[in-house]
Amino acid sequence: MQAGQGIDRYLATMRAGSWFQALPDGLRAQLERLALVRRMDAGSLLFARGDAPDGLYCVVEGAVRVAGISESGKEAVLAIVEAPHWFGEIALFDGQARTHDAWAEGTTVLLHIPQQPLLAALRDNPAWWREFGLLLTQKLRTTFLVLEDWALLPAAGRLARRLVSIAEGYGEWKDRSRRLLYVSQEQLALMLSLSRQSVNQILKQWESRGLVRLSRGGIELLDIDGLRALAAS
Repeated sequence: MQAGQGIDRYLATMRAGSWFQALPDGLRAQLERLALVRRMDAGSLLFARGDAPDGLYCVVEGAVRVAGISESGKEAVLAIVEAPHWFGEIALFDGQARTHDAWAEGTTVLLHIPQQPLLAALRDNPAWWREFGLLLTQKLRTTFLVLEDWALLPAAGRLARRLVSIAEGYGEWKDRSRRLLYVSQEQLALMLSLSRQSVNQILKQWESRGLVRLSRGGIELLDIDGLRALAAS
């Protein structure tokens, strides 16, 4: 479904992201013209490692789990990304296969920018490549911080930083953060290479201190500044 055919509310969500807001007017308009709605059922696979690239995606409703699975079947979760997060830009640059799997977490809606029309627009406007380079370097910075966390922070600090990162949309929300995170303790454990028991123990301690509130639907952050302090300690 093309932009202009009942997707105004999804475009509004896409426009709320800090990366999109910083784009030149012409590029913003081009992405809106190219945008196609992709609706996914819970647990469905968007693409798998090794698949041919098919363009960029922006989460506008629900969430996507980006993960890798070993030959033995063990899963490593890199991130759970929600609106208005963009992904898929690596293959835009090198044209090579997808590096990870992407799964819908619950009912999910994406805006899809197809690869070939986007590349054609970039050929006509080569200065726009810089904006996608900034999107790529934003992810690279996040990756470096995660590697540093694994090396230097204790489990509680790593968990606090990841919760804050999710609340801030991994940098996509501008000057605000969400309080309610729809992420399970099992998913957090997979993201941080911790046991679920360790994650649960830390969260229970934080709940008793008034930092978070746990529920079946997710985790509510009651004191995000307190979590930021834990992440920095």
